Amino acid sequence: MSTVIQTSSLSVEEYLQGELSSDVKHELIDGYAYAMAGASSNHERISMTIARKFGNHLESSPCEPFGSDMKVKAGLNFFYPDVIVDCDFDESQPYFTEKPIIIVEVLSKSTRRVDKTIKLRAYLNLPSLQEYVLIEQDFVDVEVIRRSEGWQSKHYYLGDEVTFESIELTLAVEDIYQRVQNEDMLEFLAKKAEEESINTEAV
Repeated sequence: MSTVIQTSSLSVEEYLQGELSSDVKHELIDGYAYAMAGASSNHERISMTIARKFGNHLESSPCEPFGSDMKVKAGLNFFYPDVIVDCDFDESQPYFTEKPIIIVEVLSKSTRRVDKTIKLRAYLNLPSLQEYVLIEQDFVDVEVIRRSEGWQSKHYYLGDEVTFESIELTLAVEDIYQRVQNEDMLEFLAKKAEEESINTEAV
């Protein structure tokens, strides 16, 4: 999230109307619109992988994933999460939802504070939400905050599996970080290749 772009607060109606014609996406927080910065390659890799895995899993389900162009309305605020799942989408409001069951945000240095404070508070007040997932892109760390566990945070790392309870899907952390180029993944893949080479030689 970047700096505020206007000097006076916007109404929800003004904000929604403005987003329909804007070339840049904005999030509405406490009446002020903030322009969203572009995403890195690693950010896109993680977001696309999660959206694809969710979509494949939910293909025969009434629940469906949406990417970063779908807004979530939380109170009077509007956000663009990286991935959400909605099981009862309201077609009368095609540009946002108030009923996601899971929200995924891919973190960066510039967004981490907002994702872990302002968005966290707003999202956890959504009655429909079951899980809030925060995925680091610069190192390997998948944080899941579940309603079923009193919104206590759990972290998952390479070698772990993560179960997204709200959609009954389990993924290996390694699979979530497919193609991601960060130090943790490069080290993990090098070690894995070395182990496979040793096993092949032993055979």
